[in-house]
This record gives sequence, C-alpha cells and structure tokens, in this order.
Amino acid sequence: MSTSALPAETAAERVPAAELSARARDWRLASWRSFLRTHTHLLRILEQDLQANRKIAIASYDVLVQLAEAPDHRLRMSELAQAVLLSRSGLTRLVDRLQKDGLVERHPDPSDARGLYTVLTAKGRDTLRDAASVHLAGVSELVLDRLTDDELRQLHALMVKLDPVQDQTENPDEICGLD
Repeated sequence: MSTSALPAETAAERVPAAELSARARDWRLASWRSFLRTHTHLLRILEQDLQANRKIAIASYDVLVQLAEAPDHRLRMSELAQAVLLSRSGLTRLVDRLQKDGLVERHPDPSDARGLYTVLTAKGRDTLRDAASVHLAGVSELVLDRLTDDELRQLHALMVKLDPVQDQTENPDEICGLD
C-alpha cells in the first residue's frame, strides 16, 4: 500500500500499545532492525575508508557509479534520484558540487526543452576509477569475503525481491561473470 493511500491517522495510532509491544519483540522486526544497523554500519565504514584515503564521499561515488553504468553515461535528474540514496534536494546540491568540480556536466535533453541530463565527464570517470580500488576493497573485506557464493546469491535474490526498481530477471551469475 502506498503512503499516499493512508488516512490522516498513522498506523501506529490505530494499533493498541500492547500489540505494539508484542510486535517489538517479533523476530521478524529484529531481522529488519538488524538489516538497518548492518546497512548503516557498512556505509559508515566504506565512507571512512574513502575519506581516510582522500577519495570522494560515498554519495558522490554512488552518483558517479550510476552515471558510469547508464547508457551514454548520462541520466535525467529524475532517473538519478531513483537510483541513489539521497533526497531530490540533496541530489541537486551534490550534482551542483560535482559539476563545479568538473566530474559531471549538465546537457539539455533534445526531446524536452525543460529537461537536463547529468553526464559523467572524463575527469569524473577518472575520479571514480581512483576511488573504486578503495571502495571495492572495502566491499570485499566487509561483505564478499565473509559470505559464500551461495550466500551471496541468496542475498542477491532477497534484495531483488525487495527492490521495486531492480530488474527481477537479472541472474547474478551472468552479471558477475560467474559460471
């Protein structure tokens, strides 16, 4: 159910306190909280690794990766906003800084006079490559080296199931070049 379909009162206001207390002890919610803690912990460490090695911030890295993987290395701001973990206003400010630093450019959309593409520059690609060695080493140490291939496939399947944007037909073996 979308949040726009909710009535003025929140779900918490409709649930008795005793039921909320029971829910708080529900192992399924403990799984959710564990996911949130792990996500936050991993991002914090990856950010610290990038900073310690004088690389770009993790949010900048995320934007540059999205552009590097996009067709023609460009995305409209609305597409970029769906792909990254920032609010629209936060993304606009970040793209402004990346443009000022020469890592991205904004190009008009020939099919929409009001629209702009955010385009990865050669400097942006080089900056991404430079940061990737630190970032990918951290991802390997924190996640890839700690899980078996079967566990990683299972994790991928679970994330695809929960991600409304992810291509549901992706096969991790094909993406990653595994046999």
